[in-house]
Amino acid sequence: MDRKVSPISVLCFLCLILVFYRLSQVSGNAEGDALNALKTNLADPNNVLQSWDPTLVNPCTWFHVTCSSDNFVTRVDLGNANLSGQLVPQLGQLPYLQYLVDWTDCGILVEPELYSNNISGRVPYELGNLTNLVSLDLYLNNLTGPIPDTLDKLQKLRFLYELHIPQPFTIIIKFVYLTEVLPE
Repeated sequence: MDRKVSPISVLCFLCLILVFYRLSQVSGNAEGDALNALKTNLADPNNVLQSWDPTLVNPCTWFHVTCSSDNFVTRVDLGNANLSGQLVPQLGQLPYLQYLVDWTDCGILVEPELYSNNISGRVPYELGNLTNLVSLDLYLNNLTGPIPDTLDKLQKLRFLYELHIPQPFTIIIKFVYLTEVLPE
């Protein structure tokens, strides 16, 4: 018994293989997952993170997130947003992140962001994975513990600003400007 295969059956089979091949290339966005982990870990009474939808292909359409032309997260702007909670280790999975930044009302870059929230806990040592990080601003939060030694390996880091006011009235201000500024 010799069975003939119709050209339409072959075409459908090839289309099905093509569809499965394309679907296998689609994967979740690790940067979106990392930012969603941060969102999940923070209380957001003003709905600043409302646009952070983990079902989107990437986080480049989210408010307070800036991406490169290649759709990599380069900046997260959450300063003075009345957020509370803790930073998450997954932030270390943002390999192209340069700034955790905030802009003042007049549009001038002040410093890297996360400032003036109610972020508590320790600074995750995984931030040491952010090899493109230029500036990190943690002041006016309730962070505890030392700044992780892993930040020492960040060769592009130029600004690190932390303000800690332990009780009862001792003030420690740490502002680091790394003297190897970028060549002009």
